[in-house]
Amino acid sequence: QVQLVESGGGLVQAGDSLRLSCVASRCTLSSYNMGWFRQAPGKEREFVAVIRWSVESTSYADNVKGRFTISRDNAQNTVYLQMDRLQLEDTAVYFCAAASYYSVWRNSYNYWGQGTQVTVSS
Repeated sequence: QVQLVESGGGLVQAGDSLRLSCVASRCTLSSYNMGWFRQAPGKEREFVAVIRWSVESTSYADNVKGRFTISRDNAQNTVYLQMDRLQLEDTAVYFCAAASYYSVWRNSYNYWGQGTQVTVSS
């Protein structure tokens, strides 16, 4: 059973940066496409970014494109989400997830972490 553990969330001010990490265990991370999703209070979980298992391609939601960067270190079994120029609307719980397919759709992902809270204040 794949286990994913996120870390790096916190309380920051608008314009600041944060880097989230997701460490995988009980699996070989290089076998999976890895995504980040987020869920704000009262809203559905939404796609943020995905990185292919081979690190050849990435995709981003339009509202984070140019500000967020997804990367992975397969040797460390870790996926990262670098978030720059954070905005109030980025406040959410951020989840990493693993999928066999390269997808922006939540239902494609088989394994999920517990999430890490990111709060952006003005």
